[in-house]
Amino acid sequence: MKNYLALTLLLLLALTVHGQISEENNDKLSNNIVSNEKFEKVKKMALKVVSEGFNAGDGYREVWIRDYNTFINIATKVYPKETLRENLLVFFRMQADDGNIIDGFTPVASIGEDDTDFSYSELEPRYAGHKNTVETDQETSLVQTVYKYIKATGDFSLLSEKVGDKTVAERLEWSMDYLMEHRFDREHGLLWGATTADWGDVQPEHGWGVDIDKNTHRAIDIYDNAMMVIALANLMEIMPESREKWATIKLQLEKNIRKHLWDAEAQKFIPHIYLEGSPFPEDFKENEIFYFGGTAIAIEAGLLTHEEIEHSLNQMVSLVKQAGAPSIGLTVYPPYPAGYFANKIMNPEYSYQNGGDWTWFGGRMVLELVKNGFVEEAYREIQPMVDRVIENDGFYEWYSVDNQPRGSGTFRGSAGVLYDAIVALQESNNTKN
Repeated sequence: MKNYLALTLLLLLALTVHGQISEENNDKLSNNIVSNEKFEKVKKMALKVVSEGFNAGDGYREVWIRDYNTFINIATKVYPKETLRENLLVFFRMQADDGNIIDGFTPVASIGEDDTDFSYSELEPRYAGHKNTVETDQETSLVQTVYKYIKATGDFSLLSEKVGDKTVAERLEWSMDYLMEHRFDREHGLLWGATTADWGDVQPEHGWGVDIDKNTHRAIDIYDNAMMVIALANLMEIMPESREKWATIKLQLEKNIRKHLWDAEAQKFIPHIYLEGSPFPEDFKENEIFYFGGTAIAIEAGLLTHEEIEHSLNQMVSLVKQAGAPSIGLTVYPPYPAGYFANKIMNPEYSYQNGGDWTWFGGRMVLELVKNGFVEEAYREIQPMVDRVIENDGFYEWYSVDNQPRGSGTFRGSAGVLYDAIVALQESNNTKN
């Protein structure tokens, strides 16, 4: 009995000490978040760069929907809702006859004689549209952007706005119908696109690689399907009347993602399910590649458990260390070998979407860590992203494996996600207090 009482007292003491240590750690983390002057500086820089335009960055002339989706929240801080609403309406006016959504739009006056890869609409004569057809995220990005706009502004009237012969609400559902009719593989019950590196929009088979053609190898990946799950959840929230149609489809997508794309043994998503064969050599072990961006979006879609999120983060941190990369914005690891993509921007390894480091997705992973209770880890992983914004005085599109800035220096998607992640950290701290 004495031994039992002694052990009980020791256990209680240990638990008390552990609780004190945990409380001290939480207090220290809270103080670090509150006192981090870099956070406020980066937020101000982000507000400034977003206030200067809507194109993706200084290297792009188009307003891209996949980018707009990631800086619409911060845009509501610096623009009147009427301006943001008008940008959204352009995408609906340029919606194709089958319901598909363009990637982006640019003024017709900026189109040169040699620019042929553009579409036009009688409903929107001011702009020309462009679409990288290898991807399957334009429609889902638009739904998510509309959702964020409405949540931030309360402007539900956008849904009843008439564009041509359809309301915006009808056009949103039409865009989802397009995916189910033209990009849905019934055998697996999942969306397909061309083969790309994770969330990228460059296929291996062509020198430019952004358009589906006769050489394309169709494939299913986690990014496109996680984006669809998020879009359907958003759609049903702002349009409850659509729930009857989409709830079952969303549930089936979630089940099929877990069934076909999640590797339970390796605790990771497989890169691709190929519908007509792979574009890569037969002896290439593609399933060893970890997709950072797609994993982050899958977490946003609610597809992983708390334990799986923790394991995914641990894998990311370990692989970043192995690569010698700067942050968990790393796209893929290991990268595809040099020469596997015809487009030279994807070569050599650790270049662009083939192992480049993108805050555009790393920031989203940090945000999801905060949302899922990994605040300490989120604070740790955001540091290199914040540091390099200040050091390089800009929001660069991506970074090399040795942390050198690449691409546009005013990449608004990076500014948007980093702003959102910082705000989430600060708000989590306020909630605790």
